[in-house]
Amino acid sequence: MSTRIHDGISALSEKEKQTLRLIVRGYDAKSIARRLDLSVHTINERLRVARRKMAVSSSREAARLLLAAEGGHELSDPELFWNIEIGEAAGPVRRVQGTGRPLRRPRIILGVLLMALALGLLAFAAMPKIASTAPSTPVAPRVAPDAVVVDTARKFLVLLDQGRWEESYQAFAPRFRKVNTLQVWSDVSREARAPMGAVLSRTFLSQEDIAAPPNGYQMVQFRTRFANKVIVEKVTLEPVDGALLVVGVMIE
Repeated sequence: MSTRIHDGISALSEKEKQTLRLIVRGYDAKSIARRLDLSVHTINERLRVARRKMAVSSSREAARLLLAAEGGHELSDPELFWNIEIGEAAGPVRRVQGTGRPLRRPRIILGVLLMALALGLLAFAAMPKIASTAPSTPVAPRVAPDAVVVDTARKFLVLLDQGRWEESYQAFAPRFRKVNTLQVWSDVSREARAPMGAVLSRTFLSQEDIAAPPNGYQMVQFRTRFANKVIVEKVTLEPVDGALLVVGVMIE
């Protein structure tokens, strides 16, 4: 990488990097604005400044150079965590807060399910829908919820409410932590949840059995009222060695 490009990337603000990371994932200015709850003008201004700093003529080129500098692989999925997403190590997820140093952002994914943060956690900031990689995977809502499963999911969300990122990170299954660092998780989660304000109430909606390898999953949904909006939170759990561990979290 040339010194000019390196200097240009180092000069980018974290917000400009965030926007470029979404560009390389297939978003346009309008969809980025919707995703981040910003105006299109603000997004276009970020892109304009990023192009100037990197001395390139297109936002796509700026995004590609940033992705290459961060060691990622270009992806194109319809929606992002925390909108956080959930699960494997496939490329830069949302963003890492902080300095201008290159840092790879792994996508947060849910085992065999693609979490399409929101935040953004994170990138809740807005996790739209979970799309199964196997459309035939049966999902069965329970007639009677399992109190232990629901309580585990609720306690996990309380950790997020309280900003206890390290404790919530430890609640994830090992394969999640293997590809998503504590720093990535806490940064994305904080950014995704902060705009929503304080939690006012959380109501259980449903529990669903997802028959997918290796052990099957339990998805628990809550309707949560924050000071600034009402959302649906989905926590997906997997039984691992006798314990229920989190493999995904998403907000709609």
